[in-house]
Amino acid sequence: MKIAGIEIKGLSTDSRLIKPGYLFGAQDSEKAPASAYIPSAVQNGAAVIICRPEYVDEKTYPNVKFIAKENPNKAFAETAAEFYGPQPKNIAAVTGTNGKTSIADFVRQLLTMMNLKAASMGTLGLIKGCEAPIPSPNTTPNAAVIAEELAGLKKEGYDYAVMEMSSHGLCQYRTGGVHNVKVAGFTNLTRDHLDYHKTFENYLAAKEILFREVLVPGGTAVLNADIDVFEHLRKVCEKSGKRIVTYGHKGKELKLLQAVPTVDGQKLKLVFYGEEKEIFVPLAGEFQAMNVLCALGMASELTGKPGEVLEHIGQIHGAKGRLDLAGKTAGGAAIYIDYAHTPDALENVIRAMRSHCRGKLHVLFGCGGDRDAGKRPIMGKIANDLADVVYVTDDNPRTENAEKIRSQIMAACPRGINIGNRAEAIKTAMAALQKDDILIIAGKGHETGQYINGQIFHFSDHEEVCKNLK
Repeated sequence: MKIAGIEIKGLSTDSRLIKPGYLFGAQDSEKAPASAYIPSAVQNGAAVIICRPEYVDEKTYPNVKFIAKENPNKAFAETAAEFYGPQPKNIAAVTGTNGKTSIADFVRQLLTMMNLKAASMGTLGLIKGCEAPIPSPNTTPNAAVIAEELAGLKKEGYDYAVMEMSSHGLCQYRTGGVHNVKVAGFTNLTRDHLDYHKTFENYLAAKEILFREVLVPGGTAVLNADIDVFEHLRKVCEKSGKRIVTYGHKGKELKLLQAVPTVDGQKLKLVFYGEEKEIFVPLAGEFQAMNVLCALGMASELTGKPGEVLEHIGQIHGAKGRLDLAGKTAGGAAIYIDYAHTPDALENVIRAMRSHCRGKLHVLFGCGGDRDAGKRPIMGKIANDLADVVYVTDDNPRTENAEKIRSQIMAACPRGINIGNRAEAIKTAMAALQKDDILIIAGKGHETGQYINGQIFHFSDHEEVCKNLK
């Protein structure tokens, strides 16, 4: 690939990864402006730099070709897509505060059961068909990684890909080079990431980028009709020429009529594209029922085969760390692990499991450091009000004082049992379980690391549960 007559050998937005002949995408970060990274990129051999007009410095770096763009992030993403080549011809993407991981995983499972070569990309990593995940550090990786992975899937014969798209990834245009997004789903919008977006309006605007800019003209938006921002999103989609399919209690194409909890899942009664249907899904909680409806809509719209999609829905399984049954004690208590780390997600998972619980409902959770501190007392109150027993512990305190984080939670959770060491908290909580009790271990889900004082220590809720069951 040539740019301005220069043969590009590689590209990156990380100046440390630049090599001779590479293109550098100079992008502003939370730590520093893009101009701060240009010197090291040039020193490492950058031949071309895409940056904002004010960062062009041909006088200092006469041997470097500068390309000035008002939106350098998007320009870099488009360049990365061109550099790595064609992508799968059928791509679906999902955004929203909660449920993205489960929905993307469900859609991949459904497509695979339909004998279609499908992969998913997101929080769990890159999953090809039924293979084990290839881990990713972010829900939405950087633009070069996305372009490389999508091109790799195409070369391996994958015609279908399902992507999670986070608000960070969208507003930073990491997804700006993703082509062929024919279906886009929206789950919900609740408080999260306000440390980054500052306002709820900014957070919503970031999510809208998927429907305004990434979803192809004439593509289908699968929207949750039950949420407060539905009408706003509907207008955004209509204005940008997108077809709309709705799901939920107020949905049209996929309308949930009833969800009946069972020991091993739930029976759903719904209107499915004009016909009343009854299905069983091996997943607990009404929020999972909503995730299933979104996945059904996305898979149906992507394949054009709703009837075949519905045939396979009873065979899906929950994504790892998403209301995941981690084990049962000898006394008959169940332990579930869930990624819930927002007020809405925590409330949903507690309410969901209440209908399945015949004994006491125990909840163990914490809040991350260097993130939105405002949600800590909110989550404390939710746990205090809705659970029978609450354990407050550490969950990635990062560079913050862990004891301070827990005290902010405890201020609204007077019944909480404060145990900072997460392993000790899990051990204590499991030891207290009686017959028919349920323990929800929330916050970390599939993660295998605990961030403390800038360091990552190996830690897995799943491993701790297994250890204590033995």
